[in-house]
Amino acid sequence: MPESSNRLSSKLLLFFLSTALFPLYASSRVLPRRNTVALDVAASVQRTAAVMAFDSQRTHALDQTMKESTVVANSSNLSLKLHSRDFLPLALAGGHKDYRSLTLARIRRDSARIKSISARISLAVHGIKRSDLKPLITDDMLETTASGGGEVSGPVVSGTGQGSGEYFSQLGIGQPPRPAYLVVDTGSDVTWIQCQPCSDCYQQTDPVFDPAASSTYAPLSCDSQLCQSLDVSACRNSSCLYQVSYGDGSFTVGEFATDSLTFGSSPPVPSIALGCGHDNEGLFVGASGLLGLGGGALSLPSQIRSPSFSYCLVNRDSSSSSTLDFGAKSADPTTVTAPLLRNSKVDTFYYVGLTGLSVGGEALSIPSSAFAMDEAGTGGVIVDSGTAVTRLQRDAYTALREAFTKGMTDLPAAEGVALFDTCYDLSSRTSVEVPTVALRFEGGKELKLPATNYLIPVDSVGTFCFAFAPTSSPLSIIGNVQQQGTRVAFDLDNSVVGFTPNKC
Repeated sequence: MPESSNRLSSKLLLFFLSTALFPLYASSRVLPRRNTVALDVAASVQRTAAVMAFDSQRTHALDQTMKESTVVANSSNLSLKLHSRDFLPLALAGGHKDYRSLTLARIRRDSARIKSISARISLAVHGIKRSDLKPLITDDMLETTASGGGEVSGPVVSGTGQGSGEYFSQLGIGQPPRPAYLVVDTGSDVTWIQCQPCSDCYQQTDPVFDPAASSTYAPLSCDSQLCQSLDVSACRNSSCLYQVSYGDGSFTVGEFATDSLTFGSSPPVPSIALGCGHDNEGLFVGASGLLGLGGGALSLPSQIRSPSFSYCLVNRDSSSSSTLDFGAKSADPTTVTAPLLRNSKVDTFYYVGLTGLSVGGEALSIPSSAFAMDEAGTGGVIVDSGTAVTRLQRDAYTALREAFTKGMTDLPAAEGVALFDTCYDLSSRTSVEVPTVALRFEGGKELKLPATNYLIPVDSVGTFCFAFAPTSSPLSIIGNVQQQGTRVAFDLDNSVVGFTPNKC
């Protein structure tokens, strides 16, 4: 054979071998697995250290940031800054000895809240109204509260388990407006603040509100529609008294009135019904009260007749702010939409049409009935700003956990922590690949969660846990850990919930 033919044959053989072996060579390289997402372990651990280091010297800058709330030209569109409750002055995370202690405190609050929500819905489904239960308002309390003086007495309860919200904002109450830190809660309707004369109040950051110093404060009469919309009320000397209790022994009792609210530099919003609490037990130290964003007639969105509202929640270990917006709508192409559903037995909570879950791009074998609400109002899925960890029916949770752990076999397991039964020791890693997790809605729409929204640190040494939990209740709740970094919009006019990633 001529030499040129030999050279040609050798080149052809080389080409054939390289082509045939290339896939084998490529598969031997360390490539990211399909349907995984990176978790920045080092950044998450750094945030745990930062939240523990946050001290009172930095609250002044936080206070200034809160006051920079912006309002667009259209007065129907209002915006407030939102912060994690662990950065609330007088309730700083630094009060805990370490991040694990802070985590356990968060879980205790969360468990109390879950019990409260489940109990309220269960009572409503069985036709039991809160007004049917034994009220805390006694004759003595009626006398002293209505007259605005004397001592108001009530049962002594511990406030350590109160779970009434995980984010707060600052707004002005009355005229001239007095700044007040209020917990923001989509699971409550009645907005209330602590008021003078204060017979039994917890410590708060701002001075306790004095209704006598507000020119726009006006007590509501007992026959007013707003008074009659309360779940529990009483009447004394023609003044409306209110009571709100949260299921874990926490409560607020006082006069129901109207006053103006001021959002940043906007013109005041007049005649908002709110509770002026003279006896308040159980809310955590620091906040002046609560801003109710639920779906009932007394909630702030209902009172200002806002067609929509939205919020974006920053990571709870971050001191940065996000926003709570009323009235504004966006047409972002990345928004994942789902039906906004209502329970005919209780109008406070926002239900969403969740149909399933997926892990690693694979839909799990969970019947959609697991997430459905029946005609009696049992079951369904709530989107809640105040619940931290997403709770799922036990069978749905088991399917989710098993699928997730199958994709985590190369990472060392760690002991469970409190309600978390699936944890990992990532202390030797700076970054890991974890299976994707997504919420599925009608029409095959999926909301893919960032890794930080379902694998979270529980200490500062590298222990991370799968941030879902099972419940024996038929009710499922999408918590704020899973909502972090996503703008959640409630289009009340069109009964749609929108989820827009990376819109804080």
